[in-house]
Amino acid sequence: MGFTDLISDAGLTLLNNWVKTRSYIVGYSPSQADVKVYQQIKQIPAPEKYPYAWRWYNHLLTFEGEFDTLPGDPTKDFTAYGPEASELTVNPAAAPEKAAEEDDDIDLFGSDEEEDDAEAEKLKAERLAEYNKKKAGKVKPAAKSIVTLDVKPWDDETDMEQLTKNVLAIEQDGLVWGGHKLVAVGFGIKKLQLNIVIEDDKVSLDDLQAKIEEDEDHVQSTDVVAMQKL
Repeated sequence: MGFTDLISDAGLTLLNNWVKTRSYIVGYSPSQADVKVYQQIKQIPAPEKYPYAWRWYNHLLTFEGEFDTLPGDPTKDFTAYGPEASELTVNPAAAPEKAAEEDDDIDLFGSDEEEDDAEAEKLKAERLAEYNKKKAGKVKPAAKSIVTLDVKPWDDETDMEQLTKNVLAIEQDGLVWGGHKLVAVGFGIKKLQLNIVIEDDKVSLDDLQAKIEEDEDHVQSTDVVAMQKL
């Protein structure tokens, strides 16, 4: 079967269900399968309707500048992936078990059949030290969040194109701008809705909102619509 389209409600629902238990379209890391599916999405999936597709889509935004370097076959069409596609691998939801197996490679307690208690204790100490050394060498990934922001103009005469340019011109370490769109709110007024990925230790949402609101000629206020940890 595979994915047939990623524009209709049926197509996005299929994707949403697919990534509900998966971090990526195929396997345990981003690949050309994710790129091909991502490129077919013309509008950001609504978080309230497609929460898992929204999470996956925004996570892919963090790799947007690296798409050409991701592994996989770039000539395959997006329809080669999805339910019943021959390229499917083991469900990535099982990945934590793999990590657990790697940790289990080191036996902290030695053999129960050790006859020499002193040697057994020495062996356990050595293995415990090796285990701790291995753990200490692992770099903990930076905590990140996906955030949907609303930026509201003063009125229907506000230059929304300039407002958008001013917002996207804000640069900060740990901040990645994602997709954005104008959403009608009534009386001819539209608000700017956009997605961002932030590193929690580097970017304060309060500070970012304050920076956006410094554009007093265009911006009336900002609101956090949705937020999810990666």
